[in-house]
Amino acid sequence: MKAVRKAFTETLVSLARENKNIWALATDSRGSVTLTDFARELPEQFVECGIAEQDAVGMAAGLTLEGITSFVCGPASFYAARSAEQVKVDVAYCHRDVKVIGVSGGVSYGALGGTHHAVQDVALMRAIPDLEVFLPADARQAEALTRYLAASGKPAYVRMGRGPVPEVYGEDCPFEAGKANFLRRGKDAAVIACGEMVYPALEAARLLSGRGIEISVIDMHTIKPLDEQAILAAAETGLVITCEEHSVHGGLGAAAAEVLCQKRPTKMRILGLPDETLYSGTAAEVFAHYGLTAEGVAQAVEEGLK
Repeated sequence: MKAVRKAFTETLVSLARENKNIWALATDSRGSVTLTDFARELPEQFVECGIAEQDAVGMAAGLTLEGITSFVCGPASFYAARSAEQVKVDVAYCHRDVKVIGVSGGVSYGALGGTHHAVQDVALMRAIPDLEVFLPADARQAEALTRYLAASGKPAYVRMGRGPVPEVYGEDCPFEAGKANFLRRGKDAAVIACGEMVYPALEAARLLSGRGIEISVIDMHTIKPLDEQAILAAAETGLVITCEEHSVHGGLGAAAAEVLCQKRPTKMRILGLPDETLYSGTAAEVFAHYGLTAEGVAQAVEEGLK
């Protein structure tokens, strides 16, 4: 098990050693993002902005005018809300080569409550034109994604968690922006998951297989551009379940529903966090409370098949 944020920063340091035009910016968050090694080794490519996310995004956009690829990093809860206008205008509207890295997304800061929960970020970011949106499932995918981001030249928002997560992928991790990965294929139903919910979805598939139910599991690591063909392929099973560490409004489930209702109406259910002030506790406790576990996903599939 390895934290996605750690894989991201290790890869970023490696790339920045070779390319002096790759810079990192932080908002008194180098520890939580794990950028301490970057700042120590490459101080001339690092900018400490203090607790000023709006300024940091604007500075990151300004640096790109000098040919810099800017990775501006900090808590997802603040970059998705406090600096939303700067992400929309300074980064996406102006087509700047800025990567907004939202760390400790979802309920990673679970015990700190609603001020630190980042569960509306995907809804906002995917509605901004010309902004790519990614949620890596594990450390290996985070490494592949970071390499893509460093070379893409496109503005992007990336959401990742805080703690170590189980491996979903081996050393040869397939990654193509906008193309979902089919991790398992089954005829009875399909679960489309993103981020740290991919592993529980795979575990649910193993549980269900033991009960005589075979499901497809799809890793929708890119929320924008969305792989509509993968969603339509999932619909061939007759039941689509989406699973995400996000509000049930506006995230992966909503994106899938938008495709299906217009192109192939299909029975589906959105698993996510309800429209309420969320339970506070560790991430694992919050997941258990709201059924975002392997057993919870399996139960949703079984109920949908009745």
